[in-house]
Amino acid sequence: MNSVCLLGRLTRDPELRTTNSGISNCRFSLAVEGMLNQDGERQVDFINIVTWRNVANNVAKYCKKGSMVGVVGRIQTGSYQAQDGSTRYTTDVVADNVKFLNSKSDSVENQNSQSANLEDDPFKDFSPAEVVLSDDDLPF
Repeated sequence: MNSVCLLGRLTRDPELRTTNSGISNCRFSLAVEGMLNQDGERQVDFINIVTWRNVANNVAKYCKKGSMVGVVGRIQTGSYQAQDGSTRYTTDVVADNVKFLNSKSDSVENQNSQSANLEDDPFKDFSPAEVVLSDDDLPF
């Protein structure tokens, strides 16, 4: 089974192109947060995404750098010959479905409006503790 589900932010504006036969395709890169490393820093993966047809048109129209999206698709690998004669390998996610969640500017505006009301918030000093799992807690 080849299935991928990702949640992240666009690292650059989407690039919309059209094939010679008139089919739209769109490429963008997604920053996806991963697990914490040994130093307690969050790992980030940068995943190349490709969309086709109506999905491509909609991503190009409604998304931009910083937009939060959910992607469902599949992994596709390939290779090509570079100008220097070497073989280059590629790995992309071909997205069948892209869900538009919000843009980075939307979340900044929401944080600013919420921070103005912190005085009235009974949970303003509450921060949930980070869950730490040991290898013994994992089911595999």
